[in-house]
Order: sequence, then C-alpha cells, then structure tokens
Amino acid sequence: MKNTRSLIVVLALAAAVIVSCKKESKTETEATTEESAASTTTSSAAVVTKLDSTRKFIRTADLKFKAKDVAKTTYAIENITTKLGGFVAYTNLQSTTNEEQTNKLNADSSVVTKHFTVENEMVLRVPNTRLDSTLKAITPLIGHLDFRVIKANDVSLTMLSNKMAQSRSAESSKRLANAIDGKGKKLNDIANAEDKLTTKKEQSDNAKLENLSLKDQVSFSTVNIAMYQNEAVSHEMIANDDSGKYDQGLGSRFMDSLKTGWNMVTALLVFFTQLWGLLLIVLIAFIGYRKYKLSFKK
Repeated sequence: MKNTRSLIVVLALAAAVIVSCKKESKTETEATTEESAASTTTSSAAVVTKLDSTRKFIRTADLKFKAKDVAKTTYAIENITTKLGGFVAYTNLQSTTNEEQTNKLNADSSVVTKHFTVENEMVLRVPNTRLDSTLKAITPLIGHLDFRVIKANDVSLTMLSNKMAQSRSAESSKRLANAIDGKGKKLNDIANAEDKLTTKKEQSDNAKLENLSLKDQVSFSTVNIAMYQNEAVSHEMIANDDSGKYDQGLGSRFMDSLKTGWNMVTALLVFFTQLWGLLLIVLIAFIGYRKYKLSFKK
C-alpha cells in the first residue's frame, strides 16, 4: 500500500511539472507574438535609435485622413497626447454648411435641413521619444489615410555653428569692453565702440535664442493633423416667427385636405392588414357555417 501511495504521489508531481512547463512555454510564445505584432505596428521612421545620441534631429509628422466622427476623434487624440506627455498647441474644430433648406410643416412650424461637413486642424507637440507611440495610437482612429509624411532634419551642425558664434561674440565683446574702459579715448571712438559692442551682444543673443528654439524642437516633435468626415445631415424644427405670414391659400388647403384624407385611408388599410389573421378565422368560420347549413337542409 505504501509503495502504491508513493507511486501515485510521484506521478501527480510529474503531471504538475509537465503542465507548468507547457503553460510557461505558451506564455513565452504569446509574449513573443505580442512583441512581434508591436514591432510591426510601430512606425520605424519615427523611432529614436542609439545613433541619434550623436545627432540632433527635429522630427515632424504630417497626417491627413478621414475619420468616422471628427469631434470624437479630436477628443481621443487630445487624450492620447496628454497621456504621452505632450500637449495640443493648436486645434480648430469647425463645421461648414454646404446646403440649407427650410420647409414649412404647418402654419406654426418649419423644418430646417442642413448638409454640413465637420473638419479639424490640429498641431501636437509630443516628446521626441514618444513620436512613434503617438502615431501608433492614432492609427486605429483613421478611417481612410490620405497621406502621412515624417521628416527628420539633422540640426547638429546648425546648433554647433550657433554655439561657436556665441563664443566669438563673447570674446569680441570682451575686447571691446576693455577698449572702452581704456583711458585717453575720444568720445566719438567710445560711441562707435559702444555701438559695435551692442551689435555683438545682439548677435550672441540671437544665436543663443535660435539654439534654445532648436533644442525645444529636438526635444518635442511636432505632429500636424488635418481630418475630415463624410457630409452629414441635420434636421431642426423651428417655430415660425409670424404665423400670419404663412396663411395657406385655398389651393394649399385643398391639397392638405387631400393628403389628410389619403393618410386616413392608408392608416385604415394598414390597420385591417394587421388583422388579417382574425379576418381569416372569420372567413373560415363563415364558410364552415354555410356548408353545415346546406348539409343540414339536405
């Protein structure tokens, strides 16, 4: 008995180990599949690589697409941008009326029918390392893509040039300042030197500001989005401001009466059509009664 129990315990442990190994293998396979799928949906053109550490890229993306609902898509993109550490620099959600018609229902009210198109233009600023994630998150919101343009402009040399210009301006300004402080200089010479010093400082400040602007554009990528949707139609019932202006003539009243009478006839036809089952039962009962009556007379 003891040997049998020991054998059962050993078999149970072996089965548990085999099941756990299968689960781990399945989990690893699923993880590999998910990573593979993620890699295929990532925008490789927008991914920051290790080589970028030696370069300074200004990355921009331009998108134009059709959305199912522009307003809802706009709110979704705003949420995506905020969650990824970016911000919305510009958004212009608007609708354009393509056609508008006003049809009178009766003396008191009318229906306004509008054909309109909703569109929006957005400018997003997202961290440079999150540009690919932003584009990947926006992709499911696209109904039809018109175009997608991604640019990477290397400004490393421009930033280095600005830095060198700052250094030269600083050295030149220092020499000019020392010359101005020197004694025995004429007033005109001092004025000219002051003007040159101001110009040098201005050049240095401009180079510094340009570098700060470039650093900001390198740190935060810009995404320009233009979206639109299919033409939509809305119906709105409004009250007539002066019912006296809409008094119907004899011809209009006559036509309205014909329409009202026809609507009553069609309503009755629909009502009797709904009772076809009951009418069929009555008809069968009537036929059965007639046959029974005739047979009874014979």
